[in-house]
Amino acid sequence: METARALVIGLGNPGIEYQRTRHNAGFAVLGILADRHSARFRRSVLGPRAETAHVVLGAVDVLLVRPLTYMNLSGEAVRPLVRKAGYTEQEILMVYDDMDIPFGRVRVRPGGSPAGHKGAGSVIAVVGTDRLPRIRIGIGRPHDGVDTADFVLAPVSGRDRPEWDRALERAADAVEVAVLEGVEAAMNRFNGGGGS
Repeated sequence: METARALVIGLGNPGIEYQRTRHNAGFAVLGILADRHSARFRRSVLGPRAETAHVVLGAVDVLLVRPLTYMNLSGEAVRPLVRKAGYTEQEILMVYDDMDIPFGRVRVRPGGSPAGHKGAGSVIAVVGTDRLPRIRIGIGRPHDGVDTADFVLAPVSGRDRPEWDRALERAADAVEVAVLEGVEAAMNRFNGGGGS
C-alpha cells in the first residue's frame, strides 16, 4: 500500500529583508509548521532552487517547499519536485497571501484562477492545471496612493502584528486539517468568519 503524501508549497521571497512582509505569508506559515513538528529547512536535493522540510502529519508524509526563485518564478522551483517526484494535483497544496481577502482572514479553496497572484500563477503554469487546492491569507488592499508592490513588500506594522500572527497560525492549522481531513473539511472550518 502506497504511503499518503502531500507537497505543500509556501510562496514568498528569499532573503531576510522579506521575512516579515505580507508577501511572505506562505513562507511564514511553512516556518510555523516546521517549528511545530521539529523539522528544519534545507536546500532541496531535487533541485537547487527550493528549500524543503519533511514532516509527518498523521499517516501522511508531507514535504514543505519554499521556492528560492523569488515570487514570480515560483513554478521554476517547483518543477523538478513535481516532475521527478511525480506529485499529482491532488497531492499539492499552495499557501500564499491574497489582497482580495480582508486582512487577517484565512480562506481555503479547492482550485481556480490565481486572480493576479504571480507566484500562484507560475506554479499553476508549471503543474498544468488550476485545480490546485490553496490556503490564502488575507492582507487587504493598500490605501489610495500606496503602490501595490510597496504594500505587499512592506513589513506588517507593530499595531497589526498580533492579528497577523494569529492569521498565520490559523493558516498553519488549515494546512494540517486539509492534509489530514481533506480540503472540504478545511473549507468548512476556516472559511466562515475568522477561522477557528
